[in-house]
Amino acid sequence: MPIHTHRSDDGQTLTIKIEGRFDFSTHQAFRDAYEHGDEKVSCFVVDLSDTTYLDSSALGMLLLLRDYAGGDRARIRIENCNSDVRRILSISNFEQLFAIR
Repeated sequence: MPIHTHRSDDGQTLTIKIEGRFDFSTHQAFRDAYEHGDEKVSCFVVDLSDTTYLDSSALGMLLLLRDYAGGDRARIRIENCNSDVRRILSISNFEQLFAIR
């Protein structure tokens, strides 16, 4: 499975790691990664260190996560992007909506 999750020791941060292609084929797995979680989760980290490709459906999935996590109050970090993925996020102005590292 190309999506793995890890919860911090205190249970407040959920890390979602995506391996390979982040596209429509991962839609359900990505939603399952955060929707069936615990109410204690207040921060989300999307780890893209092993992500090789990102398309418009992935951008939509990130927006769905943002809505789920509280919209403008959401605490979401997108981390470890390669240069191609980072360029797509930048062109899409996602640094306005997410903390990207």
